[in-house]
Amino acid sequence: MLDIIFKILLLVISIVLIFVVMLQESKTSGMSGAITGEADSFESDSYGRTSNAILAKITKICAISFFVIVLASNLIEIFA
Repeated sequence: MLDIIFKILLLVISIVLIFVVMLQESKTSGMSGAITGEADSFESDSYGRTSNAILAKITKICAISFFVIVLASNLIEIFA
């Protein structure tokens, strides 16, 4: 029963992790940002910092919880 709960949690966390990573902006703007000057604008820099900081924090929490649940699930399967 506990194994099924861990598998459901893994499924939910992995879907959330995929969406959070997809929502994050890339760190580099590439050649298009260098040509248009987009990387140096103040508005994009200040807006990206707050939303990307929140998304990065959610990503870290999801990744750590994913790792812990996988480890706990495997330990339960080995020792149970």
